Amino acid sequence: MDRYQKPLLMLPVAARTCCNFLVLLLMACVLVPVAEAGAVAGNQPPYHQREDVLAFVQEMTKKHGFAAEDLHAVFAGVGFQASVVKAMEPPSSPGARSWERYRASFVNQRRIDYGLDFMREYAAELKRAHERYGVPEHIVAAIIGVETIYGQNTGRYRVIDALTTLAFDYPRRAEYFRGELEQYLLLAREQQIPYDSVLGSYAGAIGLPQFMPTNVRKLAVDFDGDGKVDLQNSVVDAIGSVAHYLSVHGWKSGAPVASRVEFDMEVPAEWLQSIQPVMTRDDIRQVGFTTPVPLDHAQSFAVIPLETPEQPPEFWLGFENFYVITRYNRSTFYAMSVLQLAQALSETP
Repeated sequence: MDRYQKPLLMLPVAARTCCNFLVLLLMACVLVPVAEAGAVAGNQPPYHQREDVLAFVQEMTKKHGFAAEDLHAVFAGVGFQASVVKAMEPPSSPGARSWERYRASFVNQRRIDYGLDFMREYAAELKRAHERYGVPEHIVAAIIGVETIYGQNTGRYRVIDALTTLAFDYPRRAEYFRGELEQYLLLAREQQIPYDSVLGSYAGAIGLPQFMPTNVRKLAVDFDGDGKVDLQNSVVDAIGSVAHYLSVHGWKSGAPVASRVEFDMEVPAEWLQSIQPVMTRDDIRQVGFTTPVPLDHAQSFAVIPLETPEQPPEFWLGFENFYVITRYNRSTFYAMSVLQLAQALSETP
């Protein structure tokens, strides 16, 4: 998309409604991987005939009162998605982690421009979220920008297909994804939407903020006051839900997030093993350091290395709020990209 074209979320409401319909129609007809519909994993029978799926159905009927015949019908329409499993696997020939390359993907002029448009259009809602939950406007906007480019890329997989594939054909994290499949079925029943109607990421994440089903049910909020939570179509709900998520995980209003630090000597390897903020100024004083943020002797942080091949690593002190961002995504690269995109949004006139 040309940088001067407005993304869908920035269009006037009437035009956006029409475009939403056309986009959903296109996604339903083209973008969903229909070539894999009805596909099976290896020599396995279709999902609705598999013993492990039937056991899951029985558990859902006993635990949550689902009608077994309804769930049988749901799984009869589910297809194994090989591309989902492939996306979850680490690359066969992984290259070295590169902060420079990662940052360029998420902190760039395109996302900054769209982010500024987003913040102007939803200034009142972002302010209201800040006042209610204590999370700054630019942090909320940056998370939505990093996750989905402000709603432009919310995923092309049917969530029921992605979660079923991962729950029953991805042993490494099957238990986790069975829990998310359970929560998705409950969510669809509560919201009275067809189980096969929701599109999301290859991991089953939903909507502008890419919440997993558990977090949709527990932490998403009806911030636009229309009586329902809708992270797919309501930007306002997405804004409130991101702020609520960070607040619940311990965001401290007005506290710093991270600070660049320069060390005078080599950093001990054991300092770099955890992203939890458990170190203090006294712990790092022995090697000598400089950082622009004054450190109280009781203030805790983690030492965060950001590595790029063939370059010295950047070192940052990640405070409690940095750790809170990693509760959204455990990657330190992710959290720093959110922070730096947020800084770019807050510093641009």
